Amino acid sequence: MYDVIIIGSGMAGLTAAIYASRKRMKYELIAGEFGGQFMESGEVLNYPGIVKTTGVELSSVMQEQLDFNSVKPKLEWVSTVEKIGRDFIVKTDKEEYKTKTVIVATGARHRKLNVPGEERLAKKGVVYCSICDGPLFSGLDVAIVGGGNSALEAVDFMKDIANKIYLIVRGPEFTAHEYLIEKVNANPKVEVLFNADTKEVLGKKFVSGIKLEKHGMMRELAVGGVIVEIGLIPNTDFVKGLVSLDEHGHIDINCKTESNVPGIFAAGDCASGHEYQYVIAAGQGCMALIKAARYLANRD
Repeated sequence: MYDVIIIGSGMAGLTAAIYASRKRMKYELIAGEFGGQFMESGEVLNYPGIVKTTGVELSSVMQEQLDFNSVKPKLEWVSTVEKIGRDFIVKTDKEEYKTKTVIVATGARHRKLNVPGEERLAKKGVVYCSICDGPLFSGLDVAIVGGGNSALEAVDFMKDIANKIYLIVRGPEFTAHEYLIEKVNANPKVEVLFNADTKEVLGKKFVSGIKLEKHGMMRELAVGGVIVEIGLIPNTDFVKGLVSLDEHGHIDINCKTESNVPGIFAAGDCASGHEYQYVIAAGQGCMALIKAARYLANRD
C-alpha cells in the first residue's frame, strides 16, 4: 500500500515526486513517457530564478534534481483509477498499485483541426510542435494555425527557418502575450490572416497547401508545412466518472488542489485553471503533495 501514486512526469508530477522523496513517503511516479511539455517548449523566460532557458535545458536540470533525490519514474501507461473503500487502485499496462492517495498530473495533448487531409498528412507536413519538427521546413513557406501564445511562439521559433510564414487566426485578434504580438508584428516574413477558418490540408504524399475561408471567400495557400497550435486537451479520460471535470475536461480542483473525491488531487495542465505555465504547474505539484501528506496525517 503506497502513501501516494503520482501520475504524470511533467513539471507538476516531477515537483510532487521530489517533495514526496524528501518527505520519505512511500510513493511511485508513473508516466507513459518522460517530460510532459518540456520537449515542446522553446525559450523559457518567465521561470523564477532562471533568467533564460529552453524546455530541453529545463528538462535536463529537472533530471539532475530527480537523480539527486533518488526519484526514478516508472514508464507505464495508466489505464484506470478505481476507488476501493477509502483507498484506490491505479491500473497500468503492466501492474496494479494500491494507494491511499493519488495525484493526477497528466498534462494535456494538442488539439487538432479535424479537417480533411489532416490525419492523412500527419507527420508528412502536418505537425503539432514547431520545436520538434519545424527544422524540417527549412527554406519553405509554412502555415501556422492559431492565435495564442503557442502559435506566436512557433512563429518566433520559425523566423530563421521558414521562407515565409502565414499565421492563420480564426478570431479577429490575437490572444497571446503582448511581447509575442510585438515580435510577430515586427517580422516581415509573417502574413497574418485574421477571421480565417482552416477548411482542408492539401497534398498527395506530402503537404502542398492549405485551404481556408475568410469572410465567405475560399483561398488556397501554397505551403510545404502546416504547424497546428490551437490549444490543448487535458489528459483526463482515465478518470472520467471518478472525479468531477469542468466543461473542457479539466479536473475540478479547489485552492488546495483537492478534487471532489477525498484523496485525489490534481496539478498542472490537466487541472482546472486553464493557465498553462511551468511556475503554476510546479506550485500546484508542490501543493498537491503537501496536502496529500496532510490528508494522510489527519486520516490516520
